[in-house]
Amino acid sequence: MLKHCLIVFLVSMVPIIELRGAIPYGVGFGLPLWLTYCVAIAGNMLPVPVIYFFARRVLVWGSGKPVIGKLFAFFLEKGERAGRKLQKKAGRGLYWALLLFVGIPLPGTGAWTGTLAASLLDMDFKKSVLACMGGVLLAGIIMGALSQLGVEAFRAAA
Repeated sequence: MLKHCLIVFLVSMVPIIELRGAIPYGVGFGLPLWLTYCVAIAGNMLPVPVIYFFARRVLVWGSGKPVIGKLFAFFLEKGERAGRKLQKKAGRGLYWALLLFVGIPLPGTGAWTGTLAASLLDMDFKKSVLACMGGVLLAGIIMGALSQLGVEAFRAAA
């Protein structure tokens, strides 16, 4: 059980996969849903402060390098452009938009992307973390329910 908890924790820290992959893994391997949920959220939120404070600096630093410069500049420009577009559409509801962006469990949306966007938009750290946390909690509830339904469907079919 400890091995599966560790895997859930580590998988939830991986960009793109995050808790969208960690929760189904934990539920599929028989971990209690509440335990899987808590471990996945902890793992998913752990990198958030690091991403917020260092992602922009790394992208700016890397954009001037010979081999990785074009890729880093592309990500920096794309992130800033998308951030301005989101800010323009969301207006004063930017934090709610960030919460919903992180909370909808689709590939490319999650704590990593949401935190990077918050960092590029110079959003307040505390409010950004709270919005990301709310989104991660929402995504965890959705993925937990879908995972539990999937496991029950397989049990009923067997």
